[in-house]
Amino acid sequence: METLDKDLRSIQEVRNLIQKAKDAQEKLVTMSQQQIDAIVKAIADAGYKHRVQLAKMANEETGFGRWEDKVIKNLFASKYVYEWIKDMKTVGIIGEDKVKKVIEVAVPVGVVAALIPSTNPTSTVIYKAMIALKAGNSVVFSPHPNALKCILETTKVIYEAAKEAGCPEGAISCITVPSLQGTDQLMKHKDTSLILATGGTPMVKAAYSSGTPAIGVGPGNGPAFIEKSADFRLAAKRIIDSKTFDNGTICASEQSVVVEKCSKDAVITEFKKQGAYFLSNEEADKLAKFIMRPNGSMNPQIVGKSVEHIAKLANLTIPAGTRVLIANETRVGHNIPYSREKLGPILAFYVEEDWKAASERCIEILHGEGAGHTMMIHSENDEIIRYFGLKMPVSRLLVNTPGTLGGIGASTGIAPALTLGCGAVGGGSTSDNVSPLNLMNIRRVAFGIRELEDLVEEPPASSAQAMSSQDKEQLINAIVKRILEKI
Repeated sequence: METLDKDLRSIQEVRNLIQKAKDAQEKLVTMSQQQIDAIVKAIADAGYKHRVQLAKMANEETGFGRWEDKVIKNLFASKYVYEWIKDMKTVGIIGEDKVKKVIEVAVPVGVVAALIPSTNPTSTVIYKAMIALKAGNSVVFSPHPNALKCILETTKVIYEAAKEAGCPEGAISCITVPSLQGTDQLMKHKDTSLILATGGTPMVKAAYSSGTPAIGVGPGNGPAFIEKSADFRLAAKRIIDSKTFDNGTICASEQSVVVEKCSKDAVITEFKKQGAYFLSNEEADKLAKFIMRPNGSMNPQIVGKSVEHIAKLANLTIPAGTRVLIANETRVGHNIPYSREKLGPILAFYVEEDWKAASERCIEILHGEGAGHTMMIHSENDEIIRYFGLKMPVSRLLVNTPGTLGGIGASTGIAPALTLGCGAVGGGSTSDNVSPLNLMNIRRVAFGIRELEDLVEEPPASSAQAMSSQDKEQLINAIVKRILEKI
């Protein structure tokens, strides 16, 4: 009975929050660009100001990652995202083509349902609130139950700051009684305009099957190919930096390393120098049992955990100072744990004959899991880089950069975001790093530039009409010559 009461309370709370969000959005849509920008800046400033407190809360509540790295995530979600979006035109007329006579008008989508994961809870709230409000929308958060306290606190912090800057009441809110039924109601409610889903595969699938337009993110499982022309020292550093950042909780982080046979020994030497521990076959088998659950889903016991914790879990003895665990692998498949997404400091290691074989292996890994998401290549060979850019089934091919930082736009020039679209190949609606531009529609005011008569084709000219005067003269001369020859 208690569970039933909780579900009913959750559903009713969602209905109330959506109504308030709808009322607030009707006020937001009347605001100027300057007013909207002031609200967005207030959110960014508040997120930045409380970045340490919120990071520690998230780490303590979820047990995932490292609070020091979560501080960087909060900084990124507030400061970096703000710098990218602050000058975007998102209100009223945002573009005009005077030649084609088309005016573009920004139109908010309305109420955004934002699903928040436990792996990046506080930073995702800051980011999603900013991009939603920047586009003139209100937002209702559905928190992961395992990160409820830190998500509620983040919502409170940014909402209070936004309200001081003129944000309407109810424009930023969060479910306080989370349940599957409540989230279902949020996604399917007639006044929910768009779902912005970040989380596990089942949740993203539920968003897409809700009947409400959705932007969702599938699983990452990015391979990192170290091509023979690469700087092996830098490649190993970038991969380890990325895989250990917040203990690998960002889905753009590397999940496997692929090398050519000729580079194998040199690459292994570099990884070992920088703190990687290569598991023996026996050790790899032991750990494999803890990576996936019997139903094929990732084991939450390893998600965001340190190398020491994971080694202890699998009863492994590893050297002091180990930063990442690496297992040799030759297979890919749903039942091959090392070939799957592992949101912890664990990597698979594949050795292929040459770069062409390596490219085929990367495609196989991605089609096994993570298609449409992200892949990394470390190379100085522009021709091979472009080949991978043309062939890989991903939305982001990152070159000579850590996957975690490159994928979210922290170390690359793509849009800074914590929701990374996977495109059609990944079952998603966009391949973008999601920004305010994905959370608004564009109305086009198009002036007539042609009449019906302008669209009617001229009747084709006859062969005689189409003939030039010079052609005509040559034809006449040929006919005269033929006649004279017969006389």
